[in-house]
Amino acid sequence: MVVRWDGDHRFDASRLGSQHTIRIDADATTGPGPVDTLLSSLAACTAVDVVDILEKRRTPVEGLTIDVHGERAMSTPARLTRIVLAYRMRGNGIERAHAERAIELAVTKYCSVRDSLDPAMPVEWTLELET
Repeated sequence: MVVRWDGDHRFDASRLGSQHTIRIDADATTGPGPVDTLLSSLAACTAVDVVDILEKRRTPVEGLTIDVHGERAMSTPARLTRIVLAYRMRGNGIERAHAERAIELAVTKYCSVRDSLDPAMPVEWTLELET
């Protein structure tokens, strides 16, 4: 990865040699801030695993949205102290128990972003299964 400064608190991140960039803006005016980007990365990482697990069960996901909220310490640095992921999922034939198991595996076993965070930090989740 390479991160290029674009003035003020704006940065563009991309893989070396790639034209695809992600805007990171600590002022949150032209893109999400660094911590928001981290939270988004966690949500996306777990989502990949959830989609793949349910696809293998032959119950593909037709729609998936994850609201992610991070609580932060009041002191500097304002590190994350708790994360809550709220999954809203739909798909023909997806059973609640299977969706919950897929999320649990993604959060506790397969997601490398989660595994890179402090293991003592709580990462909680909920599921709303739409029919």
